[in-house]
Amino acid sequence: MNLLLRERYPEAFLWPTKTYQPISAFCLLPATISLVRVPREYTLQPYRDSVDLQIDYEAELNESQRAAVTALPGPALVIAGAGSGKTRTLTYRVAYLLEQGVPADRILLLTFTNKAAKEMMGRVTNLIGRDMSELWGGTFHSIGHRVLRRHAEALGFTRSFTIQDREDAKGLITACIAEADIDVKATRFPKPDVVGDIGSLAINKQVPVSEIIEDRYPWFEPLTEQITNVLDRYTKRKLDNGLMDFDDLLVLWLRLMKEHEDLRTMYQQRFQFVLVDEYQDTNLLQAELIDLLGARFKNVMVVGDDSQSIYSWRGANYANIMEFPKRYSGAQVYKIETNYRSTPEILNLANAAIAANTRQFAKKLTACRDSGEKPAKVVCSAADEQAAFVAQRALELREEGIELSDMAVLYRSHFHALELQLELTRRNIPFSITSGVRFFEQAHIKDVTSYLKWLANPRDEQAFKRLVLMLPGVGGITALKLWGQFLTAHAGSRPLAEAVQLCAGVPKKAKVPWAQFSATVAQLETKSVVGDAGAMISLILEAGYSDYVEANYDKAPQRKDDIEQLSVFARQYDSLENFLAELALLTNVEAEQGRSENEDEEKLRLTTIHQAKGLEFKVVFVIMLCDGMFPSNRSLDSLDGEEEERRLFYVAITRAMDELYLCHPLIRTVAAGSSDDMIQLPSRFLKELPDELLDEWKIGSFDPYQQGAF
Repeated sequence: MNLLLRERYPEAFLWPTKTYQPISAFCLLPATISLVRVPREYTLQPYRDSVDLQIDYEAELNESQRAAVTALPGPALVIAGAGSGKTRTLTYRVAYLLEQGVPADRILLLTFTNKAAKEMMGRVTNLIGRDMSELWGGTFHSIGHRVLRRHAEALGFTRSFTIQDREDAKGLITACIAEADIDVKATRFPKPDVVGDIGSLAINKQVPVSEIIEDRYPWFEPLTEQITNVLDRYTKRKLDNGLMDFDDLLVLWLRLMKEHEDLRTMYQQRFQFVLVDEYQDTNLLQAELIDLLGARFKNVMVVGDDSQSIYSWRGANYANIMEFPKRYSGAQVYKIETNYRSTPEILNLANAAIAANTRQFAKKLTACRDSGEKPAKVVCSAADEQAAFVAQRALELREEGIELSDMAVLYRSHFHALELQLELTRRNIPFSITSGVRFFEQAHIKDVTSYLKWLANPRDEQAFKRLVLMLPGVGGITALKLWGQFLTAHAGSRPLAEAVQLCAGVPKKAKVPWAQFSATVAQLETKSVVGDAGAMISLILEAGYSDYVEANYDKAPQRKDDIEQLSVFARQYDSLENFLAELALLTNVEAEQGRSENEDEEKLRLTTIHQAKGLEFKVVFVIMLCDGMFPSNRSLDSLDGEEEERRLFYVAITRAMDELYLCHPLIRTVAAGSSDDMIQLPSRFLKELPDELLDEWKIGSFDPYQQGAF
């Protein structure tokens, strides 16, 4: 095969060689009469098996894939649309470089997940037909770990450093807080987990800790100096104890490259070709690492899709992919727009959905599949009707031969699927939940529902203990003692608040919070609130639990949103007992789902859109497409926020292969039997879609136009 790259760009194919000096000649030294030998240099090239693939790129790749795979050396940005064969393109790019004579150990392939790394390395091995262990391929963190194991001494560590998990890090931060002599009870200081999250965000976004606190944790602004002090101590402790955490694998790798010119030069010479997957998800730290490693040869090829950049909340920087051509002068931009996943009708809708974004690389997904069904916009009267539609339609499609496991229900936030979980449970339709921790198993939800369980059944020991363990200075032994005192005080059906006040074993640190706890219980027992689950949840949040969430949990605004939506959800039940019964049913079902998630069962998939990225399903239902819910209210504070939400909508649409249902309810029930319901306007993203691209489905005889919703 004609080695075009090697002939035209020989400097791009240099690699370090070992030089030996064999004895070969004689000469006279000036001060002596003896003969000495003058060495002659002889260069020994490292032996490697020859690679003679002779792949038929014309047959294996489409035109746009082939252009990227066979690109000449130099910086390149590959915009790979959804379902366009991104992994295939990267795999064949590696094979092409090997075929051109690039040694495997001169190629660096960076991915984001272990799953992606394993898949890509496996494909390369299968394509090449031999072991590819020489190829440096893996996640950013795994490559960082590999480098740091070799050069830890340069940073003051030993090569035997230990990598901390989250629990280890939490323990070390706890020690740093104690060392800083901070009275965490007097100042409502954040929990160690939260301090760690603040530090992690600052590292990954490459901004000062103060900026993270101001933006994400404003209630902790008065404590900025103390939090920064604790994080500085944490960094020093890690060094002193030979410890690194997950973030250090990147931040110390970058520091190594910046501070040690000899090592930086070595790796810049070694990695002649740098390939990066999912580049739209990189943060500033990762982008700087890539730029440093590729600085000598500029053979940096990054592959991604700007329209699928949806992780800014965890540090991803959208500007990385948008500004790549500016940072790399002369960079070639390749667009892969042929989609192998979806029907033309779904892709036409996807192109229309993303069109309103002002910052993007213009592209148009085209289908190679035959025509199919038009996507449907499903107008429902309320959330329970939306749930009934999804359940019924899923069963109908199953009768038509599509398995439940080939269907997915996608949503913006976890609480959007509450009604649907109930409906599926009632109909005995198996489902799996893959959107993180199951809703009712989340700590903040269990905290709040413990109040309700205990109010409904004062002899619920576990609920009582969970509540008192949230108070400062209360541990397991004290909680058991307080439980015994409460039972004694409550004998004879004395009101709960009064029985709480009679407990004598309250630690000194908990005196004030205990009084607040008693006052909250008294409010929950009033006639206007007791028995109304929704009203009780709202009161719990307002009476101090909101402060507890901010001090003890990460993502406090989202957690408080969950609780507020749980309050709305609970108001449709006419009694506290009925709500708790449904809650118990759902919790038990979720637990069973968790126990059997590895079994090969046919189940409908319920998942957030964020966690569905990279997946595909024959049928997709997107629910709760209401303004303020999707897009979320919080995202509408800025143009960047709204555009990221629109990209999230685009990701949801492009998960569908054959059928797509976009659902929105027009009202949300506020209270059982009440006419005071919340009007839900359709998502602005639905309004941006041309009518001719959608079929509108109206459930039953319901007519939204007659109801005055538009």
